[in-house]
Amino acid sequence: MNTNRKPTGGKWGVLLFLWLSSSAVQAQLTAIVAAEPTARKAAHSILRTSAESGLSKAAGQTVALTTSDELADVMRATRSAGYDIFIGPAQVAASALQRGYELVGATHKSDRYLLVGLQQIAAVPAMKGRRLYLPQQDSLYTYMARGMLNEAGLSFQDLRAVQYEKFPQAGLTALTLGTADATVVREDDWAEWSAAHPGIARVLATSQPVPGGFSIVVKKDLSADARNKLAQWFSASSSASGLPPVSVRPEAVEYRRVAELGLFTPTSLPGVNRITAREAQNLQAQGATLVDTRTEKEFKAKRIRGAVFAAYVEKSLKDVAFNAAQDDFQALDKLQSLDKAKPVIFACNGAECWKSYKAAKVAAAKGFKSVYWLRGGLPEWDETGLPTEGG
Repeated sequence: MNTNRKPTGGKWGVLLFLWLSSSAVQAQLTAIVAAEPTARKAAHSILRTSAESGLSKAAGQTVALTTSDELADVMRATRSAGYDIFIGPAQVAASALQRGYELVGATHKSDRYLLVGLQQIAAVPAMKGRRLYLPQQDSLYTYMARGMLNEAGLSFQDLRAVQYEKFPQAGLTALTLGTADATVVREDDWAEWSAAHPGIARVLATSQPVPGGFSIVVKKDLSADARNKLAQWFSASSSASGLPPVSVRPEAVEYRRVAELGLFTPTSLPGVNRITAREAQNLQAQGATLVDTRTEKEFKAKRIRGAVFAAYVEKSLKDVAFNAAQDDFQALDKLQSLDKAKPVIFACNGAECWKSYKAAKVAAAKGFKSVYWLRGGLPEWDETGLPTEGG
């Protein structure tokens, strides 16, 4: 009998140990420092053990800290809420802020990024067929490039080559050596380089302000007390660990803009007339049909007065080179009121919504003779003070 009891007691002891170990793991918070290739030095200057100790003391529980400059992996982690605390560039924070995190702040003032090209390239549209030098694909520099190209109606697919490397500053060297035609740099880096290398390159486009340095976000489901104490540590005590203190709190719009970069529609669409909300209203008064391409739920909640509903169901990339065959716009064919010879206006949720852009392009390809695109969509219509209905 005794020999039978010993394994049983040992088994329960093992189970108890595993349960306690599991509880300890669950109680541990996780944090990651994500570094742009250009900020590697700043990331390596952080003393991990000291930072873990400081964060653990502030949170009142153990915090395990890791570092990474593989931004694709980090961005995936933001989408799955893989860490309790993200310390990283603006695009990391921007992604996390859409998925249950709140902003603590940023360590540096906001920056602007420039798309610069060789002197003979007069403007962004002339980049078609050219070579672009960028860091890895989930770098902030790449986000900026995609956004500025899209604004001019270009896609990466319109370029002869996109060269992805680890070090953004080398893009300017590539221009000097003639191995690239354009690159993206921070405004401050450009000022220094262009002064030393006059006449080689010019600025083709400039971004809106983007949060600089590291941005810090924490999970909203942490206790309010823990979040407040962590915020205090990042503001007053982090420098002892080599991490610059949080000194600014950028506007939420700056992070939204970063999240949308590369997703914004171009400012023009060949073969289609882009119009303002006021112009759309005038065309409506003259008999044009305004088509709302958003979801039925959005249409019922609030819409432009007089708009007709025809949802554009998109699965293709938000890109000027999108594949319309992947999308569903059968709703257009079911609109009995549409005459291909008469003016038709397409609208959705503003400049960052691609449904009306794609719908207008598809309609023009299907033989509609007079196609208009209200790029600003319902937001512009509403801001202009024009009548809406629904809800």
